[in-house]
Amino acid sequence: MTVRVEVSPTMLRWAVSRAGWDHDTAVGRIPQFDDWVEQRVLPTLKQLEEFAKKTYTPFGHLFLAEPPNERIPIPDMRTLGDTEVERPSANLLDIIYLCQDRQEWYRSYLVDNGAAGLGVVGSATMNEEPYEVAERIRKLLQLDEESPLGNLSLQDSRRTLIDRIEELGVLVMVSGIVGSNTRRVLDPQEFRGFALVDAMAPLIFVNAADTLGAQVFTLVHELSHVLLGESALSDTSGVMLTEKREEKWCNRVAAEVLVPASSLAARYQGDASPERLERLARFYSTSTLVVLNRLYDAGLLGWDEFRGKYRQERERIMVLLEGKSSKSTGGNYYNTAPMRLGRQFARAILSSTLEGATSYREAYELLGVRGNKAFQGLAEKLGVA
Repeated sequence: MTVRVEVSPTMLRWAVSRAGWDHDTAVGRIPQFDDWVEQRVLPTLKQLEEFAKKTYTPFGHLFLAEPPNERIPIPDMRTLGDTEVERPSANLLDIIYLCQDRQEWYRSYLVDNGAAGLGVVGSATMNEEPYEVAERIRKLLQLDEESPLGNLSLQDSRRTLIDRIEELGVLVMVSGIVGSNTRRVLDPQEFRGFALVDAMAPLIFVNAADTLGAQVFTLVHELSHVLLGESALSDTSGVMLTEKREEKWCNRVAAEVLVPASSLAARYQGDASPERLERLARFYSTSTLVVLNRLYDAGLLGWDEFRGKYRQERERIMVLLEGKSSKSTGGNYYNTAPMRLGRQFARAILSSTLEGATSYREAYELLGVRGNKAFQGLAEKLGVA
């Protein structure tokens, strides 16, 4: 006999919203969804299990009377106006949990190998002026003041920053999806990055679904959180107007690292047209929004002009992001995996597994591979095999 189960329409709608689906997506993937919500027919136990799997919902949650209060496990620095963002998506929660698992493994690996804590973690305080900390970061990352990233392309700037941050002992993972699941695309409008601070194994995650210019800024912004010694989930647009104190401070530090005030004042010629903003953004390897904010912060743009140009530029970027999210986030696994996992972490767990210190099952789970062929291919790609 077919077993049908009663489930609250509220919980069905919550699961769909949590998965980031709109109504059309829900009906397309679960044809019976409207019938269940209107209670014209009850789902079978098997159908409900499949629904939970597709929406990445813990099965037991569907039988609750109301949606649970799922808390983000790190300090949430994001704001919408002056209001904290509520109800994290399943994708956001799962990528944080995955990175926490990777960090925990890496910390144990370091302890087993006799590593010490990193001096860079917690080496700054908000009592320091942002420009002072920015100067230290430029020295740590070997960047000069006139042209911090040497007019590199955005791709090369991102790669340079990742390599130099990892040289400090900080894990860096840049991905636009959850694990290896290309169907679970991260939303840059929900978050742009986060920092998981630990004395030995600090970790920076950057949302690769964002624009390249924004990713460059996020890398330095999250490094600023590491220097503060505080974990944080960020929406790092680069604007300092209504954010929390820690976020505003980290934004100022990152902006000064990438777009030094002295350099910008010398290069700005009084022209804030879209074309000129693009040229300045390319020169500093960051986003036009960051450049606009720096011009305003330096008193080179008035409030009304800044606000108008910022709104126009943000709308343009939102269109670009929508186009980007509609494209494939796949590609060759062996080319994308090192950046998604972080070369430092990937090499460590590959070596540990090949040496017999870590089980293949645990390695497969943390690396997001399904078998030995993918494992060996990744090891060869990173020169570990």
